[in-house]
Parts: sequence; structure tokens; C-alpha cells
Amino acid sequence: MEVNADNFFKAAALDKPRVTNKVGSNVTLINVMQIAGLNTLGISIARIDYAPLGQNPPHTHPRATEILTVLEGTLYVGFVTSNQPAPNRNKFLSKVLNKGDVFVFPAGLIHFQFNPNPHKPAVAIAALSSQNPGAITIANAVFGSDPQISDDVLAKAFQVEKNTIDWLQAQFWENNHN
Repeated sequence: MEVNADNFFKAAALDKPRVTNKVGSNVTLINVMQIAGLNTLGISIARIDYAPLGQNPPHTHPRATEILTVLEGTLYVGFVTSNQPAPNRNKFLSKVLNKGDVFVFPAGLIHFQFNPNPHKPAVAIAALSSQNPGAITIANAVFGSDPQISDDVLAKAFQVEKNTIDWLQAQFWENNHN
């Protein structure tokens, strides 16, 4: 295959607003699947649109660190450290970001972004340190897996009644498998 400029280009229209989903966000990821020239370069980029009170729910990127820049609006962001020895075990670190602010989410850690403004949308750009960072949305993975994780396992893990797990699985199963 002969290399040409199109291997390194995509007319992505990242300057245009996107329609948001049920949780009030839309992630437009540009990675090696859209631009072949990113292969082996270890980078990708995403535009994230947030509706008023919208969120990019708790998730992780197993193969990438993320650096987020707020372009418009305000975001409340945070992540949880790993199960390392005390005193930093599962420590929650958060910040309110305004236009122009930057925040880093270390690779593999659970993190989120939330637009606290009930009247105005927000927009951010995220750079990721992998050409294929992956994304695991925690609630979707735990409660919407196919096949479902045993409600006995989840009830014990979350220390709740099985009927609570059954209800949660029903919500995510309906959204993820219809």
C-alpha cells in the first residue's frame, strides 16, 4: 500500500456541535480506526459535547492517559486513584474547570465529567496517549454485560439486595441490547 496524505487526514468537523445521548453527552473519537496514519503513533483526540446537566459517566481508558481541555462552559471532573496502599487508596480527586482549563486523567483510572450548568452546554477536547485508547463505561459494563454477570456476584460486591441488582441490570440491558 502506498502512503498518501489521506492516510493522515479526516474531515471530522470537530468544530460542529453534536447531539447528545441519554446521559447528556456525545463523544466523537478520532483514533486509528478513522485515520490510518495514527497507527503506532500513540495519540488520538476526542470532542465531547455536554448538554446542560449532561455527563460523560464514570469510565476508564485501559490503554491511555487523557488530557482534557474545556473549550466552552464549565465542567466538574474527577477521578479515583487505584487500590494502592494508604493513605491514597481509592482517593477521589476533583476540580471545577472553566473555559481554557486543563485536567489530566491517568491511564486506567475511573473518571468522569459533568456539566453543572442547567442552562448552557459545554464542550471539551481530549487528547489521549494511545492510537486506540479503549473506553469502558463502568455502569454499562457491570450492569449491561452480555451475558449478564450473576446477580449473586453483584449483590455481594455492591452489598445490596439481589432485587436492586436485577432492577439495575434491567435498565442497562434494555438500553444496551435493543
